[in-house]
Amino acid sequence: MNRRRPTALIADDEPLLRDELAALLADAWPELEVVAHARNGREAVERHAELRPDICFLDVQMPGVSGIEAARQIGPGAHLVFVTAFDQYALSAFDHGVLDYLVKPVEPRRLAQTVARLRERVQGTLPALATEALLAQLADDLKRRDADAVPPLRWIRATVGHALRLIPVEDVDFISADDKYTVIAWRDDDGKAAEALIATPLKQLLPQLDPLQFAQVHRSHVVNWSAVSHVTRAPNETAQVHIKGRKDVLPVSRSYLHLFKQM
Repeated sequence: MNRRRPTALIADDEPLLRDELAALLADAWPELEVVAHARNGREAVERHAELRPDICFLDVQMPGVSGIEAARQIGPGAHLVFVTAFDQYALSAFDHGVLDYLVKPVEPRRLAQTVARLRERVQGTLPALATEALLAQLADDLKRRDADAVPPLRWIRATVGHALRLIPVEDVDFISADDKYTVIAWRDDDGKAAEALIATPLKQLLPQLDPLQFAQVHRSHVVNWSAVSHVTRAPNETAQVHIKGRKDVLPVSRSYLHLFKQM
């Protein structure tokens, strides 16, 4: 007797990320059938009620109903996996042993670990785990984080020559880690390419940048979307970002290739 194929739903407000996760799952778990995609938490709840997939991959932050709120409504009706850019939520849920998590950008090795656990739960007919108290706490944590969120950085202080400059963030083309310093590549008052060094590490600067304006493309590089001229393919499934009016070419690591799938 053939066993029914396990089924899954993927909920994320970014279509490229939904497609990327579906492709990764196809490689990591060929038997798994992704039966639905959802653009937000409300759609995820509706599609789950309609199709009853075994597993729901839920992005934590989605417009309207968040992934956490959707998980509360789905409850024990499916095995839940959070997909998040925020480690603190993922780790909190995982530490309680209630649900699994994936951190963006999703890495194949980490996904393989998640798939191994999900296989045991689905094939072993273990009940889907859900604790309303924990999900409610995670929802409160997310609301508190949003309420406490600091507005994106507007100016970067940097020493240029013998003067202290306040560089408008919108004038920055890209930011790169360079040994003990961080390079700020920007446009001066005349629109000419300029560079400055600051002591603030890239890792510390990144959370202060507007995620709609800047994107990390490599562990050492962050680029302003408006400064991108074009992107070219490179060996070993990587790419290169070319900057408008500059000779600089930034490498794109495989973990961030999904950002450029429509380019």
